[in-house]
Amino acid sequence: MSQENHVNESIINEEVKEFLEKGKRTDPMKYLPDMEVIQSDVMDKVREAAKNYDYSLYTEADVRRALAHDYKTPEDFKALLSPAALPLLEEIAQCAQKETRKHFGNSIYMFTPIYIANYCENYCIYCGFNCHNRIKRAQLTYEEIDKEMAAIAQSGLQEILILTGESRKKSTVEYIGEACKIAGKYFRVIGLEVYPMNSDEYAYLHKCGADYVTVFQETYHADKYETLHLAGHKRIYPYRVNAQERALMGGMRGVAFGALLGLDDFRKDAFATGMHAWYLQKKYPQAEISFSCPRLRPIINNDKINPMDVHEAQLLQVVCAYRLFMPFAGITISTRECARVRDNLVKIAATKISAGVSTGIGEHVEELEDKGDAQFEISDERSVREVYDSLLEEDLQPCLLYTSPSPRDCS
Repeated sequence: MSQENHVNESIINEEVKEFLEKGKRTDPMKYLPDMEVIQSDVMDKVREAAKNYDYSLYTEADVRRALAHDYKTPEDFKALLSPAALPLLEEIAQCAQKETRKHFGNSIYMFTPIYIANYCENYCIYCGFNCHNRIKRAQLTYEEIDKEMAAIAQSGLQEILILTGESRKKSTVEYIGEACKIAGKYFRVIGLEVYPMNSDEYAYLHKCGADYVTVFQETYHADKYETLHLAGHKRIYPYRVNAQERALMGGMRGVAFGALLGLDDFRKDAFATGMHAWYLQKKYPQAEISFSCPRLRPIINNDKINPMDVHEAQLLQVVCAYRLFMPFAGITISTRECARVRDNLVKIAATKISAGVSTGIGEHVEELEDKGDAQFEISDERSVREVYDSLLEEDLQPCLLYTSPSPRDCS
């Protein structure tokens, strides 16, 4: 399969085909009236870098040259993500592990997500929350959020990640802000994975207690992005790409990046993700940078969805390439992966792991259980205690509070 003709048929159903055939879709590169336009060249730099990345050109010699460098350049990063690197994966993993221990020791940071709403206004054809998917919708009240967070806090975790579906009408900025204030009663670190916002809205949420923002670009290939996001605010490609920078402009301490591996050419998406983080680290050297490395998972009403050519070896390659390219960055492995894969990755290069996870609405308190359907199927259902104990068994130190090392000078 060529680098430009990469199609994952598992996410295309008859409803999607019918929608695509109608052909009446808005321009994904045109901002909507309520969207802030910032003066930044980061998106253009990332797109140009990804466009010029031809991973078929790299050889074993290029990979070995990259491994020999103390500090990895973008050219080294390209080589480490290329097919030529796969036969050297064990050596690459050893280098990544050494780099991880140098900067993070044997510490593995733990957190859990809380889904407080699953209403969504976007039509993303691979996502269980998309507005066309017939699922049970729900939104927690403030009282219910408090109950859920109090139950989670009893596990000992001190970091929470707040998630919603991407609906500004249902999950308003003020609603998310109140959730952050409630979280502040129970947790010392508060992350957000919600719809992209303007910088002043991020500033408001930071004032409410939010520390960092995660935004998944899903894929950096603009044409493919257009065919995957058929309606809603998320359809607007540049607004999403620039979300992390607006979050930093709003005062957030950290930002996290990720492509959903398997949507498009995973090597190009992983490269674009890394370059996006790299350019922003240069521009905002104080920012805490993190990566997430999710693969596609089945969703309600489409259990055939799969990550296609992103197997466990390729996932390991991506994780190790991120570690070697940006050694101070946090790397999170979610419950999209099974316990075996997650346990292996935290021994090598990952630094953060979720536990006691549910992607449904109101799953931590018995009286709220099954209030709203889940976003995707998880693969690791272990409790906080089970994950904690498994880390100890591997001579790793589970940490319930995340503190990032200082980034090196990227100038």
